[in-house]
Amino acid sequence: MKNFGGILITSDKLDRRKKYTRMVLKDSIMKLLKEKQISAVTVKEICELADINRSTFYAHFSDQFNLLEQIEEELIEDMSMYLSSYNFEKEDDALKMTEKLIEYFASKKDECQTLLNENSDSSFQQKVMVVAHRFIMKNLMGVKPLDNDISQYLSSFIISGSIQVMKVWLNNGMDKSPKEMAEIINNIINKGIYGLRSS
Repeated sequence: MKNFGGILITSDKLDRRKKYTRMVLKDSIMKLLKEKQISAVTVKEICELADINRSTFYAHFSDQFNLLEQIEEELIEDMSMYLSSYNFEKEDDALKMTEKLIEYFASKKDECQTLLNENSDSSFQQKVMVVAHRFIMKNLMGVKPLDNDISQYLSSFIISGSIQVMKVWLNNGMDKSPKEMAEIINNIINKGIYGLRSS
């Protein structure tokens, strides 16, 4: 409990206020990032949109880049939790994992679409690729051992291609279900383009 000008405020209220402040600041920067790159966004713009003064902003974040980094890290942490809760023990599990990951992207559509935008100078895509690469090397390559000389190239090919497919899907208004998209991605990975033609 803290005393502000003779008014006692409980820690619960402070926590709620802190969460609300961080939420509106994050919402505001995401709205601005739909129109411009982070390098063109100012703290002043974020605060005006959030209707929060700059001193309050700086109590939570050092600058606009720090705010964006926090958003990215939260998304990456969530994504890592999704990935680590499944194992590529058989093809069916790989399909379920891909479907769950796509469902996660769908649940965070605005954030992911904005941060994966072609005009974005966000580092989000690179962070997604690092996490996915680590996961594929640990799981997929363990089930289907490959020569170390090509495994890095293969995982990079799979990850880059899958992210591009996800971006197209998001930009198309998620016109297919997560299950359908998971089947498309896994069929490409496991069977290649000829496997898709024959299916």
